[in-house]
Amino acid sequence: MHKVLILGGGIGGVAAAIAFRKQGFEVELVSERNYLFIYPLAIWIPVGSMQFKNVSMPLSKLARKHGFSLTIDKVIALDGERKTITLEKAGVRDSPALVVIALGASKLKHEGIEHTSSICGKPEESLLLKEKIEALAARGSGKIAFGFGGNPKDSSAVRGGPGFELLFNLHHHLKKLGIRDRFEITFFAPMAEPGARMGKKALSAMATMFKDKNINTRFGKKISRFEGDGVVFEDQSKLDSDLCMFIPAGEGHEIIRKSNLPQNNAGFIRIDDYCRIVGVPGWYAVGDSAALEGPEWKAKQGHVAELMANNAAGNAAIEHLGQQNTLKGYQAHLNVLCVMDMGDGAGFVYKNSLREVFIPLPVVGHWLKKSWGHYYKLSKLWL
Repeated sequence: MHKVLILGGGIGGVAAAIAFRKQGFEVELVSERNYLFIYPLAIWIPVGSMQFKNVSMPLSKLARKHGFSLTIDKVIALDGERKTITLEKAGVRDSPALVVIALGASKLKHEGIEHTSSICGKPEESLLLKEKIEALAARGSGKIAFGFGGNPKDSSAVRGGPGFELLFNLHHHLKKLGIRDRFEITFFAPMAEPGARMGKKALSAMATMFKDKNINTRFGKKISRFEGDGVVFEDQSKLDSDLCMFIPAGEGHEIIRKSNLPQNNAGFIRIDDYCRIVGVPGWYAVGDSAALEGPEWKAKQGHVAELMANNAAGNAAIEHLGQQNTLKGYQAHLNVLCVMDMGDGAGFVYKNSLREVFIPLPVVGHWLKKSWGHYYKLSKLWL
């Protein structure tokens, strides 16, 4: 049986492990964490709507269900020329015929970033955010700044959706507590139209929501640094805050940037349309580790990572198991898709090269998003 080594236990890595097993491969998954953290659900942890344990799944349970082996270790080096992988505990290993890199991405490091917390950072940061929000709510008033950054070298690495969702959930949370009017909330971003990749309809709806919910905006100013009491912009103006939630844009994973694998200017692995790493036969990259090619509005999202993982498994089966089928590319299927939760409703967002959709979903949208969370977990255990 052909063996595949999958590096990374996130959404893309787990999807790859399941997909390759379904194709008949022997699979080993390497992850530095012993659980899968479901980032799209993490928006509810800081406002107390969901517990950490309900946003994670033991990888050992998934391994037993789908029949892949699990190694808890950290990847510390990759060599595409020698075809070796170095793990922190196990040391240097020769790669099997097939390798899938799904290590995610690193974050751009702004000066003073330690003064912020991120909903898209390490999983435990969601709990730190919860503590900060609870402390501020107990105080009864304050200034809150939420924002995300950009990467001029690769715009697909910007992740703003969770920031919008947590912002609206926090507004709803403070409103339920009866103290929303005591807080000044500002959303900031260096681009003139944050969220523009979702389409004009969604952008217009967002502007209306900011106004209706009394959320200030500070757009189009590059971030100079973060301080303990606020955000300083390039023109030296300052946004005062008692709490700052900031999602830095992504860049190539540190281990990837240090490797000899082919990379774009932002340090993401260059792949072809079939998720094969350019110039490294048998090696694939999916999800945030890969350099996406496609329209300007393309975005790294969980469903795109799963699509790439499934395509990689199907394409590997054709090339290495002799299955009779057609290679599948990911670029033709790129889209922006999300149910943007707001705590008391949601908005359905969809965009591809032909159309864009934004549908307000009062009340029911929130429960649809919650239902998706249950479906995601059940689908990994039963489908």
